[in-house]
Amino acid sequence: MKALQFVGDDRAAVGELDVPEIAEDEVLLASRRVGICHSDIELLAGRYIIPFSFPVIPGHEWSAEVVRTGRAVKSLGGGARVVGECVIGADHFGFSISGAAAEFFVAKQSWLHELPDTLSWTQGALVEPFSCGYYATIRADDLDASDTVLVLGAGPIGLGIVAAAVGKGARVLVAEPSEARARVALALGAEATLDPAAPGFLDEVAARTGGAGASVVFEASGRPEAMAVALEAAAFRARLVYVGIDVGSSAPAKLGLLQSKELQARGIIGSPGVWPRTLRFLARSGVDLSPLVTATYPLAEAEDAVTAVLTDKSQIKVHLTSSATL
Repeated sequence: MKALQFVGDDRAAVGELDVPEIAEDEVLLASRRVGICHSDIELLAGRYIIPFSFPVIPGHEWSAEVVRTGRAVKSLGGGARVVGECVIGADHFGFSISGAAAEFFVAKQSWLHELPDTLSWTQGALVEPFSCGYYATIRADDLDASDTVLVLGAGPIGLGIVAAAVGKGARVLVAEPSEARARVALALGAEATLDPAAPGFLDEVAARTGGAGASVVFEASGRPEAMAVALEAAAFRARLVYVGIDVGSSAPAKLGLLQSKELQARGIIGSPGVWPRTLRFLARSGVDLSPLVTATYPLAEAEDAVTAVLTDKSQIKVHLTSSATL
């Protein structure tokens, strides 16, 4: 079978490997769609938050078809369409253990969720990043149509927040300097996009919110400057959710606003425990995540796909495709 492997620092290669065998509690899966994430690029560079070793098959954003099941697997049959979680105890699928960027791969039944019939393979491979954005909206005290939302940063996670907030009926504004990403935010239902680098950015937020500010602010860029400005863009008693990651950098911030505006602020990471809820939301809401996918490559051309992610900053989510069968 064909598989993308990271074989060393900054070295990716598509090679031929044996189709893996499965244990009694495992499932053999045929990959259908696999997304390339910024975390994969960190892995390729030899960096990750837990120990790993080369070579490793990446791929933690995926949808796949069940090919074969072990004797102890009772709830899934051949042909079932599934997605799977990537943090499994101490292991991270696609990082410390090999992932889905192969024609065939192995997973435990306990990691898997059936993909609703209304969701495509593409939608399925977007569940993992979207679940992070959806979880952010849950942690914002379950925002609803009464809220005016400001999303700072329209990367894949920020755009997932846009889609989730729009799906819940909220009014959504997006701060994003990239015109290409701003267009995707509008396609997902954002009311307006603003340039956070413009001198009058905060005045524009105020003008679009009747002078009040946003009742919910999501910081999804990971930029310390945006983390600071979130306090200023927030309304009185607003909820702030920090999603973007930056550890070690700093920027001046008006921390007194936490008290004077009676703000609620929290940080989150990942999407713990919300995959079933995420899948129900996508199936019932009609939210279409496909605008996030800006390029697709067959698995055999995965090296070109990685190059596109590394060199083309207009890319939002690049997908690998496979139709292999046994």
